[in-house]
Amino acid sequence: MSGPGQRVLSLLRKMIMDGELAAGQRVLEIPTSELLGVSRMPVRMAFRVLEQEGLLVRQGVRGFNVRPMTLENLVGAVEVRGVLEGLAARQAAERGITPDTKAKLKKCLEQGDRLFEKGYVTEEDLAEYHDINRRFHQTIIEASGNEVVAMALARNAQIPFASVDALAVDRENLGQEYRRFNFAHMQHHDAVEAMLLGQGGRAEAIMREHANVTLRYARLMSV
Repeated sequence: MSGPGQRVLSLLRKMIMDGELAAGQRVLEIPTSELLGVSRMPVRMAFRVLEQEGLLVRQGVRGFNVRPMTLENLVGAVEVRGVLEGLAARQAAERGITPDTKAKLKKCLEQGDRLFEKGYVTEEDLAEYHDINRRFHQTIIEASGNEVVAMALARNAQIPFASVDALAVDRENLGQEYRRFNFAHMQHHDAVEAMLLGQGGRAEAIMREHANVTLRYARLMSV
């Protein structure tokens, strides 16, 4: 998804988390695009992704309703993701990291380092980090060699905000977001180090803790 499209997607996720778009509320392309000051295309694309994530439920040809959510479901789904990604990291470490996988992981780390080294982030930076983060997690899953883990994660990702892709950004507090995502990126470094050293247990623990970063924002959810 393009930068503008990713920005709209992240903003709509945040609006749902904050209750600006309430559970059961009907949302339509044209009013939403006017509200956000963008064309209909990025809104349409964002709606499709949010439907796949389980945040929106299609009503009619063009309309959607915001899906009701519970804090308990979110917490449970994120914990399950942490267990599954921890398992993937442990299995990847135990199998041994191939040169190709190492290069992919190192590239993600280097790209993230460049984003955070200046001491702050912009919305564009966070849109770029979204892609880096997705590739990082996917590389670990593939390195595990465990297709069942990938299948289980795909199913778990259907629960709202459970997917690693479902990053919501607070545009009004980018200083806080810098601290949040920089900390997550440092965890990426620790996980890679553990996997390269073959420390399966450590890699698993880091990735399980890594998922808990999402839970810091659980209090924003509408019950």
